[in-house]
Amino acid sequence: MKIAIIAHDGKKADMVAFLLDHKEILGQVELVATGTTGQHVQNAGLKVKRFLSGPLGGDAQIAALAAEKDLDLVIFFRDPLDKHPHEPDVQMLMRICDVHNIPLATNPKGAELMIAGLMDKV
Repeated sequence: MKIAIIAHDGKKADMVAFLLDHKEILGQVELVATGTTGQHVQNAGLKVKRFLSGPLGGDAQIAALAAEKDLDLVIFFRDPLDKHPHEPDVQMLMRICDVHNIPLATNPKGAELMIAGLMDKV
């Protein structure tokens, strides 16, 4: 099972906390992340494959995995209260998830429910 993780700057600490809270189950899956989010995750002691930073193409790299149906879930903690210069990339990633029926969680509670649903498949 492969899960992509992405977090806007204002949500990176929330993402790391979420991943550490679910370390037991997430330690059994392959994690991939955009560059900066992945660096925070690595610094917290978790194993993750890092792609480019989101604004430099990481969102597109994750979207490519989704388009190839090489992802089981995308967890993208978005910051709805801040402006993001690469918003078109974010929208593209979300659209690709919808087109290819890849589950997408954009907040911790949604991610929690999706992780619980995936536990039986790990």
